[in-house]
Amino acid sequence: MTYHLSNQPTSAEYLKAVLSSKVYDLARITPLQGMPKLSERLENQIFVKREDHQPVHSFKLRGAYAMISGLTQQQKSAGVIAASAGNHAQGVALSAKKLGFKALIVMPKNTPAIKVEAVKSFGGEVLLHGINFDEAKAKAIELAETKKMIFIPPFDHPAVIAGQGSLAMELLQQNTHIDRIFVPVGGGGLIAGIAVLIKQLIPEIKVIGVESKDSACLYEALKAGKPINLERVGLFADGVAVKRIGDETFRLCQKYVDDVVLVSSDEICAAMKDMFENVRAVAEPSGALSLAGLKKYVKEHNIKGETLINVLSGANLNFHTLRYVSERCEIGEKHEAMLAVTIPEEKGSFLRFCYLLGDRAVTEFNYRYADQKQACIFVGVRVSGELEKIDIIKMLQQNSYTVIDLSDDDVAKTHIRYMIGGRSSSEAKERLYSFEFPEQKGALLKFLEMLGTHWNISLFHYRAHGADYGNVLAGFQLDEHDELRFNQHLEELGYTYQDVSTSPAYQYFLG
Repeated sequence: MTYHLSNQPTSAEYLKAVLSSKVYDLARITPLQGMPKLSERLENQIFVKREDHQPVHSFKLRGAYAMISGLTQQQKSAGVIAASAGNHAQGVALSAKKLGFKALIVMPKNTPAIKVEAVKSFGGEVLLHGINFDEAKAKAIELAETKKMIFIPPFDHPAVIAGQGSLAMELLQQNTHIDRIFVPVGGGGLIAGIAVLIKQLIPEIKVIGVESKDSACLYEALKAGKPINLERVGLFADGVAVKRIGDETFRLCQKYVDDVVLVSSDEICAAMKDMFENVRAVAEPSGALSLAGLKKYVKEHNIKGETLINVLSGANLNFHTLRYVSERCEIGEKHEAMLAVTIPEEKGSFLRFCYLLGDRAVTEFNYRYADQKQACIFVGVRVSGELEKIDIIKMLQQNSYTVIDLSDDDVAKTHIRYMIGGRSSSEAKERLYSFEFPEQKGALLKFLEMLGTHWNISLFHYRAHGADYGNVLAGFQLDEHDELRFNQHLEELGYTYQDVSTSPAYQYFLG
């Protein structure tokens, strides 16, 4: 079937491949569920496509099975191989098990045990290799050549794209009055499959891609007119953390996708909360991505009275990630303001400040004595929206308080809020860096060992959130002669890092 498609099939060939797909030998027709509370709030009819109901709790099964079921008997006898740290791995493993042949999945060494065990439970053999997806993929391709196995790519193959397109066919059968479909974008397989089918059958329906601001590979490719490599990708929405859009997926997206919207991690957290409150689904971050985009797009374009679809693409969530989501969702919904406020260091200051806030709910209050004249406090306040936050800031300023809005300062929200406590007494120059590193047993120790002992660490904060990566904030005492050598060392380490020395929260509380 679809495995015999050419490298660049025509739109008609894609349509035929979707219609003749064998995905339903294994995949399920998933529900299209109404979201009444959110529909009323946003003044549109909003529905969610529940791909978390698939046997592997993700849409990835569609594309994997479509390609694998189309292999010849000779190809099947050699077995299949894939590289993945998540949903694609499970889709390939279950597909091979259904058809009765071997599947080898190469996963990065830092892959959480819950994901490794899930692949094994679906009959896949697991090889742990490399510290990231790129290294695992390179190993999988090498083994495919030496073992004569068939490599099953996660998104950039016509057969995989056609398999994902089966989701669009279901949508048209479930609701004939759709105005817009919001689709999460990683490598582009899902949105390419949906768009190539929708635009041939009902071209009036708008297909809108949603990307994380931290991994906007389609958005940047559309700007450049071709696929390009992102310098770095954020890992919170790990299911869409892709550095480069696929070549074939980009060709289809460039032709058929109507628009792309970018969302922040906080907006994704808010969408995860909405998903739970409306349909009691616990989505993974990339699974709630399209809902976050839908909400933002509706607000920015003042859309009312339309029928809008979002795809809950997956629900393979590490449970402890919910701690992070719980902390950030109110900020993402603009229902919590994070403020740095300077108050006089004198008796009764706290009480006077709280009188000004009145009966508003204080969500967080951090303070430590710093000097005899002024105190710096970190305060969270529950608000109804952006306008109330602005009113609070104006009110405090009119009462002679210095206020800095930290609601969009990621360093403040991830680290500084847990570190209010004092400044360094040393006169040595301090530079502040944030790092991301693969989370695994002994990860923090390994990170510190690789960092070395050549430079004095003057500040350090690490907090695990149950994700596939760890996030560290570290201060280093560096003079001008050290900086060049230090930055060269960081490049050699290979960790994702940023110099965040100019963070307002750092300057205000700890600098």
